[in-house]
Amino acid sequence: MTGGDLSANGDQVMYQGDVWVRLDTLPRLIAESVRRTLSAHGIVSVVRTPFQWVMASPVIEIETGGYMGDVGLYVPQVQKQEADDLLDRLSAEADQDGTDWPA
Repeated sequence: MTGGDLSANGDQVMYQGDVWVRLDTLPRLIAESVRRTLSAHGIVSVVRTPFQWVMASPVIEIETGGYMGDVGLYVPQVQKQEADDLLDRLSAEADQDGTDWPA
């Protein structure tokens, strides 16, 4: 799903009538992995490529060579703290387990 009204202001943008904030700029595959992890924990997120906003990326798009460069990973401003806390917790758990994250 893509679309929305945009008015950029640094790391914050208006998207579909809400303020969204950028968590990070990451390579597309890593951003998709983090986006799916956030989603699994009830946090809405969006990937912003240079061409569009993406709430769900079919694997076929990635496999067929859709944009794979750096993208912005955004969450609604109201969920930013929750997203930061989750990612910090998962990163700390991975450090303790000695595993790579995101997996």
